[in-house]
Amino acid sequence: MSDEKSYKEYLVDITTFIFDVDGVLTDGTITVTTDGEMLRTMNIKDGFALKTAIDAGFNLCIISGGSNEGVRKRLAGLGIKDIFLGAHNKIEQLNEYLDQHKVSKSEVLYMGDDIPDYPVMKLVGLPCCPQDAVPEIKGISKYISHKNGGKGAVRDVIEQVLKVQGKWNGNFNAKYD
Repeated sequence: MSDEKSYKEYLVDITTFIFDVDGVLTDGTITVTTDGEMLRTMNIKDGFALKTAIDAGFNLCIISGGSNEGVRKRLAGLGIKDIFLGAHNKIEQLNEYLDQHKVSKSEVLYMGDDIPDYPVMKLVGLPCCPQDAVPEIKGISKYISHKNGGKGAVRDVIEQVLKVQGKWNGNFNAKYD
């Protein structure tokens, strides 16, 4: 047994969520139309969790190597302001974001699924991944969701953090009755 603390002990310190897109917010599948447009599918429950985290005062950032403007439009519509698409050096984007928002790396939960996420995941406080991430990413993750990418993995980690910090259940009945 390792001397390292349980992933649940990290949840209380998280102030910032950073997510990759393809394979995390989507299932990694791209549908290419006859005119070359690349379509992705996102989970509505992940979207609800993202919006809930923003409303609860958490920092939220997207760092993706992909550059689909439809993805930007969807995420911006949820209230995410910091969206880095076409990011080929994710460490550079991470450092820029953390400097701008005065956030410590130890306060960051980053969820990635594939090799481009590896270097940045090694730097943050709580590296996480979906169940269907590649073995190298699973090997450095402090938490592996029981959900696959695009199938609720983002909701899983956000909900856990907000519940531990007492920010998940707010007064939902008053809002949605």
